[in-house]
Amino acid sequence: MFVDHVKVYVKGGDGGDGMVAFRREKYVPNGGPAGGDGGKGADIVFQVDEGLRTLMDFRFKRIFKAERGTHGMSKNQHGAKAHDTIIKVPPGTVVKDADTGETIADLVEDGQSAVIARGGRGGRGNSRFATPQNPAPELSEKGEPGLERNVILELKVLADVGLVGFPSVGKSTLLSVVTAAKPKIGAYHFTTIVPNLGMVQTEDQRSFVMADLPGLIEGAHEGIGLGHQFLRHIERTRVIVHVIDMSGMEGRDPYEDYVTINEELKQYNMRLTERPQLIVANKMDMPDAEENLEEFRKKLPEDAKVFPISALSRKGLNNLMFAVADLLEVTPEFPMEDEADPDAADTVLYKHEMQGDGFDISRDPDGAFVLSGYAIERMFKMTDFSREDSIRRFARQMRGMGIDDALRERGAENGDTVRLLEFEFEFTD
Repeated sequence: MFVDHVKVYVKGGDGGDGMVAFRREKYVPNGGPAGGDGGKGADIVFQVDEGLRTLMDFRFKRIFKAERGTHGMSKNQHGAKAHDTIIKVPPGTVVKDADTGETIADLVEDGQSAVIARGGRGGRGNSRFATPQNPAPELSEKGEPGLERNVILELKVLADVGLVGFPSVGKSTLLSVVTAAKPKIGAYHFTTIVPNLGMVQTEDQRSFVMADLPGLIEGAHEGIGLGHQFLRHIERTRVIVHVIDMSGMEGRDPYEDYVTINEELKQYNMRLTERPQLIVANKMDMPDAEENLEEFRKKLPEDAKVFPISALSRKGLNNLMFAVADLLEVTPEFPMEDEADPDAADTVLYKHEMQGDGFDISRDPDGAFVLSGYAIERMFKMTDFSREDSIRRFARQMRGMGIDDALRERGAENGDTVRLLEFEFEFTD
């Protein structure tokens, strides 16, 4: 089964907790704090494996959680950093944030990797909080929560040349005779429902990758037929080979087919009109093909070049393959439309850092004030509420962020309920 679009959940590992400990050794009076820091949580890393062709593995496992860091220990021993979780993906995988639609990474080369969800840093032990005013603090941090998010994986086939055209025009047959690929061939619509790739080698020893892509129909850019499942794969190709059934056996007009397919490509993505295109008149060994070709040429611009071939009898293929190879030599690679810098050598885009706003205040129907926001929630999760010193520090941090003043401005009074995540506390002025 060919799978080219999945949604998965990823979560970086939480950092390890810092420790509250003190030196208690013989002949060492007033040893002081000795609690170590927690280790960093593991990152979720996607890495390209050229041996993979589909996203099939993600059909059965869609939740990935990295390991957390080791907790800090006594005698100022820091916890160990967790090993990153490496997830293999096929070349041509685009990773997008499911909520914002932003491209996180575009993975195309074997071994290329990108951090998709970063692990949290380790919490600090009490030895980090020692000051002249408080030389023996009973204060530590919990580990920072790892980043969690839903991401969409899209696989876009990596091919130099893409064969486009209506169903049953002979794309699969053409691929099978010019490469060693063995696509399924049949005289009915949508025989090809997954992209097939093959390596073409010309007689002058030039080579390129050709993809037989699923057939298009009118309305494909709106998702009709195989729609977007096809169109996303052509975004990678540098040259488009437009195959047209010149025999008219399907009851369609060749020129109307040509116009319809080009319109679908344009409607899906205007950038596809930048791709150089070769027109291939297939099935020239059939009756009426020559007459249809003459009519077809009359409707094209004078500089348009048409390659008459018969994929079944292998006539005209050498000239076509030479023309494709020549065109590839002068055609640059086209950057993906959502790349921030088309000239960047590295296609990994790190846009996923969630540096949220400090806090937001809202009201529940029962009148309680609700605190939310990345910064305050992160600070809350890293606070150890079992220790008095940690509670006081959290209160100081809230005042420093301006939360107390903001609550007063919203009308909070003594005894009012304030909610933060699943916890409640009373506002004290």
